[in-house]
Amino acid sequence: MSTPIGIDLGAGNRALGVLAFRGPDAAKFLQGQLSADVENLISGASVLAGLHNPQGRAIALLTLARLSPEDIFAVLPAELIAGVGARLRKFVFRAKVTIEESSLRVIGAAAGTDPHGAYAFRWADRQLLLAPVGRDLPLTADDAAWQLADVRAGLPEVYAATAESFVAQMLNLDLLGAIAFDKGCYTGQEVIARAHYRGRVKRRMQRWMNPNAPLAPGDAARSVDGRALTVVRVAACEGGQEILAVGNFAAGAADEGAAPDESAPRVTGPLPLPYSLPD
Repeated sequence: MSTPIGIDLGAGNRALGVLAFRGPDAAKFLQGQLSADVENLISGASVLAGLHNPQGRAIALLTLARLSPEDIFAVLPAELIAGVGARLRKFVFRAKVTIEESSLRVIGAAAGTDPHGAYAFRWADRQLLLAPVGRDLPLTADDAAWQLADVRAGLPEVYAATAESFVAQMLNLDLLGAIAFDKGCYTGQEVIARAHYRGRVKRRMQRWMNPNAPLAPGDAARSVDGRALTVVRVAACEGGQEILAVGNFAAGAADEGAAPDESAPRVTGPLPLPYSLPD
């Protein structure tokens, strides 16, 4: 049996899928809809971007890969593809762009892995491969290690359970290069820019250890010092789960919003992230 080149990320309850944006106006169209600078994304490069509502809350996170001047593919949770595609089509008007679900398979692989004819682009310290359906590639279906690496890299995700729950900065999108503060207008920009320039973001995503029963995105948790947390994503690990969760990131500070749910599981941490939160 061949050694697996990567992990099939298009299966399971956290499966990833692909939306394809094609046409001469693809980049220009996405520039006006998403938080990242899409027009200056060169062919072969990728960027994380947020699709937000007018209140600046993330509807979905899309990892964009520009395959050519007129072809941009977006990787996002499969459960969101139909809704995101339908939402964006409402704003096409006269733009020369088509939006359709792609049949490309999403594969997670180590950096430098031979893409075997698939499209490859960076994903933290690893890479994603987008492979045509029917290409026979040796893959593994066990994505537990991949999900844990994502959590340890501090990579957020938005699922149906958490859509429109978090303002961009709560998910650390500004720290991950997913927001361009010097570009033109997009939905939610005013709220996101105000939070950036006035420094009013008190709630941020941090990494925690959950030794209790498994949590899922959207669940409530609380820190050992009593801070209310909302789970963003989870990954199994030895001793329970490592999770990314949003809460007040200043220990001992008064919590914003609802008081902690005293019945919510207690998690320990926060644990280190590979990037620093602002003071």
